[in-house]
Amino acid sequence: MRIGLLGGSFNPIHNAHLRIAGEALKACRLDRVIFIPAADPPHKPLAGDISFESRSHMVSLAIAGRADFGMSTIEAERGGKSYSIDTIRAFRELFPDDDLFFIIGGDSFLEIGTWYHYNEIFRSCNLIVVERPGCQIINPLDALPDAIKGTFTVDGETGCLRHETGNSTYFIIGSPLELSSTEIRRFAGADADITRYVPSDVAAYISQQRIYHQCQ
Repeated sequence: MRIGLLGGSFNPIHNAHLRIAGEALKACRLDRVIFIPAADPPHKPLAGDISFESRSHMVSLAIAGRADFGMSTIEAERGGKSYSIDTIRAFRELFPDDDLFFIIGGDSFLEIGTWYHYNEIFRSCNLIVVERPGCQIINPLDALPDAIKGTFTVDGETGCLRHETGNSTYFIIGSPLELSSTEIRRFAGADADITRYVPSDVAAYISQQRIYHQCQ
């Protein structure tokens, strides 16, 4: 199988996350995309201190009815900081014979040199980099940290990067949705209608539980 892994705080999950998963599914012929809510994000504090249970429940509501979408609570079960490489290692043990594709936004790709054991990410799986608003990657090879550029070649036909291990980094250029989780939290906290930004079941849950009321 070809399995996509999409991590994030999902605070809350919104339509741009779902579009990213759908575009990756189609462009790279994935069999499934697994959403992985972060339990303890390492790069920035979790806004509003929203519980893992609430964020993972919103993900489950958002993907309900999609056989090609799933969710894993592995980062909460493992405990500690939610480093991407640890999650990838865990999925490699779970699916040793499958092709793994780690899905990130273009903004994250440009900052990947700051990630924990980032070089091992490229050695452990394929990557799918999805364009984000205001974050166009003109030359993918130049965007890589200098320390690892020599381990890649550029595929002249597809524009993807080929790692010396045989793994690839693919780039999806499209029409990204410009959605801000910060703004969605603020709107929700003010009891504004957020059904334009999140699935209706997620919006209803946020409203009923008053999850972001402290963010107004």
